[in-house]
This record gives sequence, C-alpha cells and structure tokens, in this order.
Amino acid sequence: MEGDCLSCMKYLMFIFNFFIFLGGSFLLGVGVWVLVDPMGFRDIVAANPLLFTGVYVILAMGSVLFLLGFLGCCGAIRETRCLLLFFFMLILFIFLAELAAAILAFVFREHLTREYFTRELKRHYQGHNNSDVFTSTWNAIMSTFDCCGVSGPEDFEESVFRLLSPSRMVPEACCQRNSFHGDVSVEQCVSGSATFRHNKGCYSATVDYFETFIYIAGALAIVVLTIEIFAMVFAMCLFRGIQ
Repeated sequence: MEGDCLSCMKYLMFIFNFFIFLGGSFLLGVGVWVLVDPMGFRDIVAANPLLFTGVYVILAMGSVLFLLGFLGCCGAIRETRCLLLFFFMLILFIFLAELAAAILAFVFREHLTREYFTRELKRHYQGHNNSDVFTSTWNAIMSTFDCCGVSGPEDFEESVFRLLSPSRMVPEACCQRNSFHGDVSVEQCVSGSATFRHNKGCYSATVDYFETFIYIAGALAIVVLTIEIFAMVFAMCLFRGIQ
C-alpha cells in the first residue's frame, strides 16, 4: 500500500512539474523571440520602457520555471534524492522570498502615499536625464498612463525640475503625443498650456488601471503559494520514501 502511494505521488509530481516545464519553456520562447526580433516586434516593445523591462521579467520567470520543472521531473521519475532535495530547497527559497516581499509591502504600505511620491518627485525628477533611473522611470510612467505628476501638473512647482528648466512648467513626458503638430504644440505644452498636456495625476491613473486586476492578482498569489507548499510536501515525501 505504501509503495502504491509513493508511486502515485511520483507520477503526480512528474505530471505537475511537466506542466511547469512547458510553461517555463513557453515564456522563455516568447522572451527570446522578442529579443531576436524576427518581425520588427522588438522596436515596438523598445518604444515603451515598461514593456521592454517586462520582456526581461518574462525571461527571468521562464528560466526559473524551466529549471523548477526540469528538476522536479527528473527527480521524480528517476527517484534521485539529490535532485529532489535541490528542487525542495529552490521552491523553499522562492516561497520565503515571496513571503518576505509580502511582509515588506505590508510594513512599508504607509510610505506608498500620494504625499510621499509627490515629495520624491519634487526632490529627484530632472526631466531629460535618461541615465538617471528615477527620472527615466517617471518618464515611462507618465508616457504609458497618459498622466502628469503625482496629483497633476502642479506637482512640478518648486521642484528640482523647475530649477533645472526654469522656462518649462512641465516635462515633455506630460504632453499629449497624439495631438502633436510640430514643435509649436510641444512648446505650448511645456510652457503651461493645458490644451496639449495630460492633466490627470499618475497616482489616480495607476490606481484606476490596477484596481481591476488587484483581486485577480491576490487570488493568483494565494494559488501560487498553495501550489508551492504542496510541491514542497510532495518533494519531501518522495525524498523520505526513496531508499
């Protein structure tokens, strides 16, 4: 009876990890396909810094899932204690990292306020310095979500950006790209004209965008954590059952 249970658990773990292996292979394939650029798709992604960063996130996730699935499949079907132990340790590391991230997000949730982001924007945003991570990130956010500042264009008043560019009320990232008609509209936008700029703040824009996905993300996180716990239990049971 014990042997039948162990055999059943072995094949269940193999099937489970085989699907993880396929998922990781698919993500790796998509990431490599975009970077290889077979049809000019890389240029489209590169135009949006957030999407381009997402390609590397997909590659990282695909690599981890590929490795997990491979180790789990080999360890289960070959009954290799070393591979099963390595699989267990890798799953445990990922689980603890996710748990630490959740705890840090809960502890520092009070810092993620509108006032905090506004203060940081005033202190560190420079406008055109692409080598500065803070500035380039904010430019990407404002371009992606069609917004300006944290609460609105007025956030750039008495800021480092205004000190560096006294003649500009807002940066070009705040301007409406679809309404550009040459340099005139750009100059009117950065000089303070509300006609050619986005007047909605990025805080509200991002909250509105992610609000529809927050419950899906929470449910998915619970499912992933549950799967990881079962994977660790199965791996340890097989590890102890293999002589």
